[in-house]
Amino acid sequence: MAGLLGWLANWLATRNGYGAPTLPLTSLVTTAVIIAITLVFGGRVLRWNNGSRDRPLDPILAARTLVLAQACAYAGAVSLGWHAGIFVDQLALLAVRSTTAPLWGSIALMVGGMVMIMVGLVVENFCRLPPDDDTGAMSRDEGEYA
Repeated sequence: MAGLLGWLANWLATRNGYGAPTLPLTSLVTTAVIIAITLVFGGRVLRWNNGSRDRPLDPILAARTLVLAQACAYAGAVSLGWHAGIFVDQLALLAVRSTTAPLWGSIALMVGGMVMIMVGLVVENFCRLPPDDDTGAMSRDEGEYA
């Protein structure tokens, strides 16, 4: 859906004399900060899940880490889709444009979106509770989220 909206927004903007509606490349810095924060919080949960339990894991921190990871993946998917739609429309305009800056900017932001999706999904997996050894009812794949 985001790809279709991105394509439509770019189509309308470029046909009416406006620039491509992409994020500036400086938004990759913000993307990197979000990825780093998600990895730091995810690392804390992962260490606890792997047995480093010198202190109890704050359940609010674990829940917020899970929500942050999911939000990171969703935001990455929207960014990837939006800029992929713009990329597709920019390819059609490549023959009549003198610059390829919107094309390369879209590629860079698509890669940033893909990295956000991957990090979000990995950290979300970190937030799975370990299997309960006492009952043996759940396997690792069926584990609940922290």
